Amino acid sequence: MAKPALALHSSAKPAAPITGRAPDSKGSDGVLDARALQAALAAALPQPAPQADSAPAFLPYGKQEISLADIQAVIEALTSGWLTTGPRVGEFEKAFAAHCGAKEGVAINSGTAALHCAMRAVGVHTGDEVIVPALTFAASANAAIYEGATPVFADVEPDTLLIDPASVAARITPRTRAIVAVDYAGQPADYDALREIARPRGIRIIADACHAPGATYHGRATGTLGDISCFSFHPVKHMTTCEGGMAATDDETLAAHMRRFRNHGIDSDHRSREAAGAHAYDMTELGYNYRLPDVQCALGLAQLPRLGGWVHARQKIAAAYDKAFAGIEQVTPLKTRNDRTNAYHLYVVKLDPSLDRDAVFRHLRAQGIGANVHYAPVYWHSYYQARGYAKGLCPMAERASRHILTLPMFPAMTETDVARVVDALKGAL
Repeated sequence: MAKPALALHSSAKPAAPITGRAPDSKGSDGVLDARALQAALAAALPQPAPQADSAPAFLPYGKQEISLADIQAVIEALTSGWLTTGPRVGEFEKAFAAHCGAKEGVAINSGTAALHCAMRAVGVHTGDEVIVPALTFAASANAAIYEGATPVFADVEPDTLLIDPASVAARITPRTRAIVAVDYAGQPADYDALREIARPRGIRIIADACHAPGATYHGRATGTLGDISCFSFHPVKHMTTCEGGMAATDDETLAAHMRRFRNHGIDSDHRSREAAGAHAYDMTELGYNYRLPDVQCALGLAQLPRLGGWVHARQKIAAAYDKAFAGIEQVTPLKTRNDRTNAYHLYVVKLDPSLDRDAVFRHLRAQGIGANVHYAPVYWHSYYQARGYAKGLCPMAERASRHILTLPMFPAMTETDVARVVDALKGAL
């Protein structure tokens, strides 16, 4: 049976071997270089059935890129002697914080865990309330429940689907401890308006920037817009560490708290104790094991220099979509405000209410187009319904959720891919 090559995206000719050794060679230490590892994997994997010419490749709604440089970075980490909390963790934290313009970065093993760390660091406790937009991934709200707080759902703006500051203001109570501003689809929320609401009341802002690394608001980068900003490195996001996350902040005290919380609440880690020649440590609070291993940080360090290019590619794809849909009344792209830039994790359109969104979804899927829906209101999920949340809380979010559709968006898309998506959608109208 024939064997496939490892699936690696490349828009250019194959790169030269990273180590300078022949593709089928080993180094003097017996360690495979990246191309040799690629060949070994190709030999071990079964060959999928070839697609017929009449069946074009499936276009997912999102897709990561892995390069030979990424593989090499992971190989080097695997052979370095540090697999968990080693030197690459701090390197990745500093590099990502610098990319954002933040003073501190705290590497965590998922975007969800980053949100949980942020909740603990800003002092969310049992009995508190945390305001969250209704239209987001469940983790934005779940993180408040982890700390015993109650999510209070705010409605969204109709043209951006970002959290509506007026709805936030109407939901403030003496128990409100934090506001989670979700940068939905890649566009930053209106942080100035949220600050005007939060600052006089001593309410903290947690930026859920998992969709928006590389976006800006009034010229300021995501990562600097909330008291703590949380990012995700899940494979479908802009860059990946397989699973992973980061919390960025300018507050050293908040950063120190999150580093402790991600490590069982212990005031030091193995590496720092070894460097100090010490063995004793103190668990000062109940924390979790939310550490991000060295190997994954190595992948993040290799991917980070390409983040800006990937954001630019996404913006070009979005512009092509916008142009294609400009004369189609039944399809309305989300609006990007003039005072901010959009990193386009997702490309979301609103369909005319006269259309059956789910029928359009099925049509696109049948055409090999990986359409998706982001999201149903969080409180529609059965877990939240069982906790007493009633439908009707956020009318705009509920109305939008019935008509929105996510179209494929990833940097490797070509003009032909975009045209294929547009034509398939037109065929469903």
